[in-house]
Amino acid sequence: MVATVLEIPAPLPRSLVMSPPLSDEEFENLSESCAFASLERSKEGAIIVNAPAGHSTGDGNSEINHQLRTWWKVHHRGRVSDSSVGFFLPDASSLSPDAAYLTSDQMQGLTREERARFLHITPAFVIELRSPSDRLAALQRKMEAWIANGVQLGWLVDPEAKQVHVYTPGAAARIETGPSVAGSGPVEGFVLDLEEVWSCFE
Repeated sequence: MVATVLEIPAPLPRSLVMSPPLSDEEFENLSESCAFASLERSKEGAIIVNAPAGHSTGDGNSEINHQLRTWWKVHHRGRVSDSSVGFFLPDASSLSPDAAYLTSDQMQGLTREERARFLHITPAFVIELRSPSDRLAALQRKMEAWIANGVQLGWLVDPEAKQVHVYTPGAAARIETGPSVAGSGPVEGFVLDLEEVWSCFE
């Protein structure tokens, strides 16, 4: 448990360095008690503070998760999650994607208690949605971190440029600019209607 209250100065910083770094349990407890922001942790142990999203970004996130879950309901294999879920990754970081899919094999054997907490699993598929305040370079680094930790397919959805950066292991990111983007590998058959996502930002 975290023994002291973390007092956040104003204006809200983008990251905080704790010495010594928080353990997984301490970080998860801190995240659950933090009402003003969502938290992530870098592999070096720095706590990344993510302020609440604006309405257009929240609307876009809802649309993306709605489409992903609608696809999942066709087969009910594996599980999907939204931006409120944290994952502990092999490099000691803890990240939260805007949407994620875990395969049936990844979910197999997890207890009810384990599923109620942050998972020590790298999702097979993740989506990150760029908000107006997000720096593209920072999100690109995050996508590279997802891939380095075992994500099989990642999409960085950029409403400002109306394009999707597609990440896969062992290949350079490519950009899709059409009205939709089609999944492969763990999400074969999933097609994200980008026109619906872009409309959330108009």
